[in-house]
Amino acid sequence: MSYIINGIQQIGIGVTDAKAVYNWYKNNLGFDILVFEDKSEAKLMTEYTNDEIMNRYALLSMNLVGGGGLEIWQFVDRTPVPQYPNFNLGDLGINMMKLRSSNKVANAFLQDPWNNWVQIVRDDYTFCKSNNGQGGVMGAVIGVSDMEKSLSFYKRLFGFDIIKSDSIGTFKELEMIHGGTTKLRRVLLSRSATEKGGFGKLLGPCVLELVQALDRTPNTIYKNRWWGDLGYIHLCFDVAGIDALKKASELMGYPFTVDSANSFDMGEASGRFGYIEDPDGTLIELVETHKVPIVKKLGIYINLKKRNPGKPLPNWIVKAMKIHRRKKDL
Repeated sequence: MSYIINGIQQIGIGVTDAKAVYNWYKNNLGFDILVFEDKSEAKLMTEYTNDEIMNRYALLSMNLVGGGGLEIWQFVDRTPVPQYPNFNLGDLGINMMKLRSSNKVANAFLQDPWNNWVQIVRDDYTFCKSNNGQGGVMGAVIGVSDMEKSLSFYKRLFGFDIIKSDSIGTFKELEMIHGGTTKLRRVLLSRSATEKGGFGKLLGPCVLELVQALDRTPNTIYKNRWWGDLGYIHLCFDVAGIDALKKASELMGYPFTVDSANSFDMGEASGRFGYIEDPDGTLIELVETHKVPIVKKLGIYINLKKRNPGKPLPNWIVKAMKIHRRKKDL
């Protein structure tokens, strides 16, 4: 079996107070579906935590308007290291996430209270309607050092085969961001493949914007830091056929650095996950979802291992996740 990329499942954010971050994104940007809340040891991530097993507290929140979610990740027994203080656009790693919105805004940039950059992108894709039209994660801006090498990586492994734009210069809309006044190459990518998999319709179409600094040597955002330290820690794709993807990535020279094997339990959800690094070391998580709660109070879960991996779940089943919508803060 070949593999299927169903879309961006979530983006990971390292924080000091997971509940505060969850509440802010719930109240301001519509991430009000609490898919899981889990406290456990990150035994499989010692590759990126200095060979130490770290306790962590994690929340996964979704926005049913459409798009990926937020995995909000907090060390329990370690003070996380802050982001590189002199971040510049084009530094190597995840620079910001892109959130879709049906409101009449375009290329609006903001920082959350923890200094994470967010781009609000005008996009009409909708899975569930909402009053404010604010949707979930539709992509990310990733700093790269060699554009052609990175283009090959994301096209061949993840199907980002459409170049929507390719521009070189300085860009007025980026002036408020550190490094935004320097000469950059920006390439915006999308996928010709349509949404598939159990939650493909919820995740919706996705994009990546690769940014290369042309007149300076970029820093590496996560240099000398641990996975889980503050800021964007990984970009996660929802996949089916993870064994086939593992073989394909190895043949390209990007072996899995982490592999949970079989099934990994996240408390109320389970699946298999792995990590690879893009050409600049940016962490890409790959998750093959096996079980996910639909109505936890009634013990209703979806077992995706028994379904056709290319067939979306009926809309009414996915929309039943509304029962996990939280109005009150954690």
